[in-house]
Amino acid sequence: MPSTTRRNGRGDTPPPRTGSSETEVLRGFLDYLRTSIAMKVDGAPEPQVRTAAVPSGTNLLGLLNHLTYVERSMFLGDDVTDWQATFRAAPADSVADVVARYRDAVERANDVLDGCADLGAPVPRPRPDRPAPSIRWALTHLIEETGRHAGHADILRELIDGTTGR
Repeated sequence: MPSTTRRNGRGDTPPPRTGSSETEVLRGFLDYLRTSIAMKVDGAPEPQVRTAAVPSGTNLLGLLNHLTYVERSMFLGDDVTDWQATFRAAPADSVADVVARYRDAVERANDVLDGCADLGAPVPRPRPDRPAPSIRWALTHLIEETGRHAGHADILRELIDGTTGR
């Protein structure tokens, strides 16, 4: 029977429940999910972390690599031309490399968000070729995207070594 490891003691503070602004609630949920998925990938063993465990080819390391691109595209203005390719980490990338790159993208995205007081304002990103969504839309989209992939990651990590929990 696989072991169950609770990861709550490693910094995944639940989002605020009361007395918070809409911005604090949205960012709280997003940060909670960001921390959760990074913890699911951090320390996962090679080569299983990059081995497809389902017919679609999805793997744990690829999920976090993809979310790095999503963060950078949404909040930093990076242009992604091949989204399917973002689901694969480079063979030379270690787990620590991908986790560090994700955490860096999150930190840089949060720096952008720290300067955004109006949820209805557009995301301030340097992409004149397409209109930017509102901060509210971007936060909600990232909550949905990160939450969906965190669920996938939870299943994949459990299949790898029995680790469950947030």
